[in-house]
Amino acid sequence: MHLFFRIFILKIIPFLILASILIGVERLYFRIHSAVIDLGDVEHAWLYIPTGAGLNQVKDSLYTHDYIKRKKLFENYIELGKYDQSFKPGKYMLRNRMNSPELVYMLIRGLQTPVNVSFHNIRKPEELAGRIARQIEADSLCLLKLFSDETFLSQYNISALTLFTITIPNTYEMWWNSTAEDFLVRMVSESGKFWQGARRQKADSIGLSIPEVIILASIIEKETAMIDEKPQIAGVYMNRLQRKWPLQADPTLIYAWDDFTINRVLNKHKEINSPYNTYKNRGLPPGPICLPSIASIDAVLNYYHHQYMYFCAREDFSGYHVYSSSLNEHNRNARKYQEALSKKLRN
Repeated sequence: MHLFFRIFILKIIPFLILASILIGVERLYFRIHSAVIDLGDVEHAWLYIPTGAGLNQVKDSLYTHDYIKRKKLFENYIELGKYDQSFKPGKYMLRNRMNSPELVYMLIRGLQTPVNVSFHNIRKPEELAGRIARQIEADSLCLLKLFSDETFLSQYNISALTLFTITIPNTYEMWWNSTAEDFLVRMVSESGKFWQGARRQKADSIGLSIPEVIILASIIEKETAMIDEKPQIAGVYMNRLQRKWPLQADPTLIYAWDDFTINRVLNKHKEINSPYNTYKNRGLPPGPICLPSIASIDAVLNYYHHQYMYFCAREDFSGYHVYSSSLNEHNRNARKYQEALSKKLRN
């Protein structure tokens, strides 16, 4: 009996040890894979990891927003795998009830979520820099500095004056941790795609280079908000260019004065000495006066062929214009508008 008991003990002990190990492993597995992210009733939240951020900064972001439910479990997993120097910068989507392996794997592999970078209605580079800096990691000072870096810009055959000829207003999917250089290189690439095929052929057919199309489109952009009227106004300016008339575009004077509060251009505004004064200088100004919309660009490429040389705001204040071929007719239209405007102001 004593011998039997000893044999039983010798056989059962390894089994008990193995069972204990398996139970411990199972508990560890379920502990590691239990949820550490707790977002309450929210399905997801965003974590931003800046370039160069260390583990402590990442933890601070997670803990400050109270995203981590089991901080010790999360930190033990990082320490066990020696992941403290492995997290990549970017914008990450935290899903509710993520466990440590899922969270850490996402951060070390850089499985970030792209951002949609949009920009429209931009007048000057500093405005563009500010708009972009609110959407990616690069700050406005870095962007603006690059926008005026002639050495960098010359690689892409542009200058600070012609920067807007390669930045097409649209929505672009980018990484949040993009640098200023990343943004500008992307714009060069997107501009190349935009001008492939039909648009480039149309520019050639109307006798304008791509930068010239953009410059004229920027004037159209500020002349009218009516998309269906843009090709008509583009036709007037093309007629003036072809006859070598001064463009006499009021928006270029406003740009030259750098005063966008000017509502009515007066004779005194026409006296400014500036390459953007299209009353004094023939041809196009040296660069765009704003970032033109795609609608304005296409209006230049598809401008209406007509005999009109002048246009004036309609007296009904609809936002549209009335067109004329002679100066006498234009002056009559202008008087009607001024009379209507004076009457409106009196009332």
